[in-house]
Amino acid sequence: MERFSFLHTKVVSLMTFKHVAIFLLLLGIVLLYLNINPNEVDFLPKCPLYFTTGLYCPGCGSQRATHQLLNLNFLGVVQQNLLYVLGFVIFTYHIVILGLNRFLNKTYYNYIYHPKTPIALLLVIIAFWIFRNIPTYPFNLLAPQ
Repeated sequence: MERFSFLHTKVVSLMTFKHVAIFLLLLGIVLLYLNINPNEVDFLPKCPLYFTTGLYCPGCGSQRATHQLLNLNFLGVVQQNLLYVLGFVIFTYHIVILGLNRFLNKTYYNYIYHPKTPIALLLVIIAFWIFRNIPTYPFNLLAPQ
């Protein structure tokens, strides 16, 4: 068993390197979106659906919403993409349930894993996608500002 200990050390160091690399990449992205407004630069990717058809996809405005969220402008997040808020709430719910179950030894059911949750989310996303492309009030409020 001792003759394979070097292999274990290499695997652990590669895992550590991978985690550090992912952390640094995420930190770089956060700093980028914190300091650079996507409305003011051209080097950040644009939505290909909007670029080719003029229709807003469900994710249009998410880069600007991320910038607004990192700058604690919650109204700006809602103005850019209301679905982003729903996604953030679902993500937060998921992390809280995982944390409670793991660290407090609870057994709370995570409704994200319910078989009907993906169907409900898909219907919400499709409805949002349709409504945000209707150019009349109040639906035009769903389009990115």
